[in-house]
Amino acid sequence: MAARKKSKGVVGVIGLGIMGGAFAKNLAAAGWRVIGYDISAARRREAQHAGVEIAADAVAVASAAPTVLTSLPKPQALMDTARAIAKAKLKPKLVVEMSTFTISDKEKAQKMLAKAGHTLLDTPVSGTGAQAAVRDLVFYASGDSRAIKRLTPMFDDFGRKTYDVGAFGNGSKIKYVANLLVAINNVASAEAMVLGMKAGLKPQVIFDLIQAGAGNSRVFELRAPMMVENNYKKATMKIDVWDKDMSVIGNYARKIKVPTPMFDATKAIYVKAQKAGLGAQDTAAVCAVLEKMAKVKRKR
Repeated sequence: MAARKKSKGVVGVIGLGIMGGAFAKNLAAAGWRVIGYDISAARRREAQHAGVEIAADAVAVASAAPTVLTSLPKPQALMDTARAIAKAKLKPKLVVEMSTFTISDKEKAQKMLAKAGHTLLDTPVSGTGAQAAVRDLVFYASGDSRAIKRLTPMFDDFGRKTYDVGAFGNGSKIKYVANLLVAINNVASAEAMVLGMKAGLKPQVIFDLIQAGAGNSRVFELRAPMMVENNYKKATMKIDVWDKDMSVIGNYARKIKVPTPMFDATKAIYVKAQKAGLGAQDTAAVCAVLEKMAKVKRKR
């Protein structure tokens, strides 16, 4: 029984936060031997309880697994990880970078690893932490097409769909497009909820009827329930982390000279949420900001 459960192979996960932790747990549940590492002891314990073997550091993960997924919070963490793996003189590894960073940062990591004989794929993820928990993720894989094809069965074990979008960096480009829409739709969902509440409608009624009509969106379905409950503490994407994604997208749009008036307009609302002390809460908390601006008082 145990042997059958662990028959799919070995995969490493570096970064066991909201997203990486879900990747690791779902892969372990699907029958993979998962070896993980995170600088947070709490994250390591949580993953270990879900059947993930915990390694001493990132190099130990890469030493034990032919394929390594990285889900990291900052570009410097990626650079440090890539440098450590490159210096370790390991057999060729396939590293799948799944965070949202600038293309130039990913290219630096790619070159660093390539010099040591390793392959890096640029494979950002479309989906929230809540979606990651139930394997409702889309992967935008770019780079070595043969490697992507070989890994697709593994991706299927912790996601919904994998797309090979071509040359290295294309994965990040489509992720920028997707997250631009998420940024706008999240604030638009909050704006609509506040309009309805100020008009005297009950939050649950607003959600039910919008979900049934033409104004619905995946973002509304995911975030409006939190707005209904007025509880954003169980974050699927923290506002502080989202701020990094917003900066990456905005800078890229300016670099290629694309105007983004609606995306830019949402930035001020996310900043207000951070200044209000909501940075550790879910991005749906922009609703609380707009409620305050509209002087909405919810009935107890």
